Amino acid sequence: MTEIYDLIILGAGPAGISAAIYAVRAGLNTLWLDKTFAAGGQIVNTYEVDNYPGMPGMSGMELAEAMAAHAEKLGIAPVRENVRSVEADGDTGVKIVRTKKNEYRAKTVILALGAAHRTLDVPGESELAGMGVSYCATCDGAFFKDRTCVVVGGGNVAVEDAVFLARICKKVYVVHRRDRLRADGILQERLFACENVEMIWDSVVLAIEGTEQVTAVQVRNVKSGETQTLEADGVFIAVGIVPNTKLLEGFVRLDENGYVIAGEEGITSAPGVFAAGDIRTKALRQVVTAVSDGANAVASVQKYLSR
Repeated sequence: MTEIYDLIILGAGPAGISAAIYAVRAGLNTLWLDKTFAAGGQIVNTYEVDNYPGMPGMSGMELAEAMAAHAEKLGIAPVRENVRSVEADGDTGVKIVRTKKNEYRAKTVILALGAAHRTLDVPGESELAGMGVSYCATCDGAFFKDRTCVVVGGGNVAVEDAVFLARICKKVYVVHRRDRLRADGILQERLFACENVEMIWDSVVLAIEGTEQVTAVQVRNVKSGETQTLEADGVFIAVGIVPNTKLLEGFVRLDENGYVIAGEEGITSAPGVFAAGDIRTKALRQVVTAVSDGANAVASVQKYLSR
């Protein structure tokens, strides 16, 4: 007979790790699935996490490893499998999770699949990916030591990337479509203190140039219409995220941007299915809110199972 778990958790970012910890402590028979080899989700690629309480200045990788170690100490670790589909058995309400290798069943599911980097969709971006175009400054920044780079974006990630690159690059351009940044004030102060950073305000990227390697970036001022070419060796794109919800279409309700519609308790439109972390609709997407989501989702699972 196929085992029916109390809970299957999909994803091993901060929300998934938190959910796993709370699920074990609640005594739930839990299966935890994730496709990556290193738990932590997007924070693995973050140079420094300076706003997680009690752990100032810790790198994203260090924080991810600490969280994963906590879960492992409690006896749970993610099974490395890529989820292909999630559905519910119409007769029993049991949730069916299919991977490339297996089919699993559970009474409840927590969706903590996270999000991926948003692209610019401009000429040269996909062609030069890995040849100067990157979405992770902490992953690839070292390759551009003493060279010139462009950072695209105006949020926390973009500013963090620019500050990180300014420490090792000769010159850093920051291209932002508005005349002010969206990043936290303390991050902006750090950025503006970098003497080798030049702001390109009110501008968008038109194209990324190069054949076997990035050589320049074409930008256009959205107010004046003027264009200019920035000679550069690398382009780091940080213009937001896209939720990993493609496989959930038709299973749970999504909003117009593809996020799972769910409130603080994580309750989705599908009975027994809960959402946590960057995947769900909410105002603030940070490590601290993802961790909270994981805990809230497990509390909702417990209420659902005790009905």
